[in-house]
Amino acid sequence: MIVITRQIRAARSLLGWEQYELAVQSGVAISTVRRLEGSKRAVNVQSDTIEKIRLACERAGIEFIGLPNPGVRLRTGDRALPADLQQVVICSFAMHASAL
Repeated sequence: MIVITRQIRAARSLLGWEQYELAVQSGVAISTVRRLEGSKRAVNVQSDTIEKIRLACERAGIEFIGLPNPGVRLRTGDRALPADLQQVVICSFAMHASAL
C-alpha cells in the first residue's frame, strides 16, 4: 500500500502524537519525520522508512485506507473516539486527498 505524507500527519494527529513520539515509536530519525511531513511534494526516502512509520501507526491502532480515496482511521475499539467522529475525520481527509 502506498502511504502519502498527509496520511502520516493525519495518523499522528488521531493518535495524539507529536513528531518526536512518531520518531521514537517507529525508530526513524526525527529529522526524517519532519522532512516527510513538511513536504508538499514527493520526498525521496527509503521504502523501509515508510514501512517503519506505517507499522508503528498500525500497532497504535491506525488503519490506512488506500486508493482511490486515501485516508486513515482508528480501528474499532482501539481508542475512545466515537464512530461518528471517525467518519468525519475520514470524510474530511478524503476531500483533501482528492486535490492530490
